[in-house]
Amino acid sequence: MPIIDAQIHTWSKGATMPPHRAEVFTAEQALADMDAAGIDGALLHPPSWDPDSNEVAVEAARAHPNRFAIFGRIAVDQPESRKLIDGWKSRPGMLGLRFAFIKPETQSWPHDGTMDWLWPAAEKAGIPVAMLCGDFLPLIGQKAERHPQLKLIVDHMGTVRTKKGDEAFRTLPELLALAKYPNVAIKLTGGPGYATDGYPFKSLHEPYRRIYDAFGPKRMFWGTDITRMTCSWRQCVTHITEELHWLSAADKDLIMGGALCEWIGWKRTT
Repeated sequence: MPIIDAQIHTWSKGATMPPHRAEVFTAEQALADMDAAGIDGALLHPPSWDPDSNEVAVEAARAHPNRFAIFGRIAVDQPESRKLIDGWKSRPGMLGLRFAFIKPETQSWPHDGTMDWLWPAAEKAGIPVAMLCGDFLPLIGQKAERHPQLKLIVDHMGTVRTKKGDEAFRTLPELLALAKYPNVAIKLTGGPGYATDGYPFKSLHEPYRRIYDAFGPKRMFWGTDITRMTCSWRQCVTHITEELHWLSAADKDLIMGGALCEWIGWKRTT
């Protein structure tokens, strides 16, 4: 069973955004840690704190195409960004786009018209878009309905950032309402960071099961956001593969990497 992490950040400089680790985390360091934890591949999300992070990710994917693919970032408020879309997937490893909307100047983008040009452009170009969007989940449903060929991915299960337990998952009803749109998938990323208990994080079992029941294993992608986890990479794996006893072997194959690769078109060699 190939294990593919749906979200990690690598960078070579810049002041990180807490709770991510302060030290740099290069592709070489990621590979060493992945090998130790039994991780076969990872989807890179170039972070905003390193202005060169897109290029860092491209170099990693060029050198290790079977280990890394990329959901890159663009400044959607800049007119020149529109010219990038048609050729976006021609770059090594570049399979999609990802937006976090954490910086104050970006938080209004989903609502104020700044992103209006992107949805149809990404749909036409076949570019999946992942977002940290727990604050505006109903809007994702609107975009999914209006652009049925656009693949949308909700990061971190649509949770409330910085919260844990029930408070983190208070958006779960809005998330589950998106299951009716076949072009919406969920990243099961960062889970241990929202748990109210230690490993094996039994407090996460109920929301995981509700997401599974709504979306199924083909639209549910495991991942870590490892540089902000306080547990080991291996524990991030085994709290799914060894502790969720209601998952079948086929479910685990999909959730732990197979479904992600199919959804984003990552054609890894085995």
